[in-house]
Amino acid sequence: MKSLVVGLMSGTSLDGVSAALVRLDPPHHWELVASRGDAYSQEDRCRLLDAIEGGGPRELALLHVWLAERFATSTERLLASAGIEPAQLAGIAMHGQTVWHEPGRVSLQLGDPAVLAERFLVPVVSDFRSRDVAAGGQGAPLVPLVDAMLFGHPDHGRLLLNLGGMANVTYVRRRGSVDDVVAFDTGPGVAILDAVVRGLVPGSTYDADGQLAARGAADDDLVAELLEQPFFAASPPKSTGREVFGESYAMAMIERVRSRRVGATPEDVIATALRLTVRSIASQVQRWLPQFGPGGDMLVSGGGARNRTLMGQLAELLPGTPVRRFADEFFDGDAKEAVAFAFLGWRTLRREPGNVPSATGARGPRILGRVTPP
Repeated sequence: MKSLVVGLMSGTSLDGVSAALVRLDPPHHWELVASRGDAYSQEDRCRLLDAIEGGGPRELALLHVWLAERFATSTERLLASAGIEPAQLAGIAMHGQTVWHEPGRVSLQLGDPAVLAERFLVPVVSDFRSRDVAAGGQGAPLVPLVDAMLFGHPDHGRLLLNLGGMANVTYVRRRGSVDDVVAFDTGPGVAILDAVVRGLVPGSTYDADGQLAARGAADDDLVAELLEQPFFAASPPKSTGREVFGESYAMAMIERVRSRRVGATPEDVIATALRLTVRSIASQVQRWLPQFGPGGDMLVSGGGARNRTLMGQLAELLPGTPVRRFADEFFDGDAKEAVAFAFLGWRTLRREPGNVPSATGARGPRILGRVTPP
């Protein structure tokens, strides 16, 4: 069986398309051949947000094809950069763009796989989450199997934290050990933080390096109130999305900080949004992962890993745990989820399960996704 797979991901941060070309050989050997990121424009991002917040059937149908065209363009550029022809691929694994995630009931990703199958004439694996949901799971997180098999430490426990739009954490006791994996969403990653920045700083889409948050004073009492929300108290398995921690949540946070503190600056609100992310992660790691002890480390991927203020505060709240960027040990963390879905798609083509039931709550291991033939 051919071993080259393209993985495609567009996450809840709505930054753009991440693409990775991965060479995979059983059972756990892998090589990242090439990767790239193709950013969404401000107009693209607004279109996605409008569709997620309330797009009608026509808009969602058009977006389904438009996204697939974006994924196809990223794939073409990726293959050209690596000097690889489509015929050399085992397949393409397209996660798509999540537009609605209601844990345990439905998880909908857009991006028409037929467009890619027609363009590249290889099998396309898509709709990864539905089978897990049908089996009683939440459909997320799905990266834990990859974390355990590829990115765990060979000798001690490791936490792998992804800071995309939402934040999710995986505990791996030792690389290759899947049975004792614990994984769950902790809540907002950078979705609230980025939305607050967009709402308060004209022309900005995110807080570069955490400079704005570093100049502000967080409202810790408000953060404590927000952490009383039922999601944070719920035990794993659990997942969430923009349906809970989205634009309306961010706008409400802006108003609450301003109403509680006369003269609150934009930097104060941004600092509060960042503190919510950091405290929600740290408190849940400490509460739900008591088995994570001395000698372990944390590797952080996703856009939030580039926020120096966020990383610094996270390290302060997890004393004794080295907090490092995923890139310090492996590769650019922005490509991690694209690599993960390449791996999951490859397992689907080999008719091997891709979920971790302890992470999603499914009744058992399941082969994930739908395969669109060439």
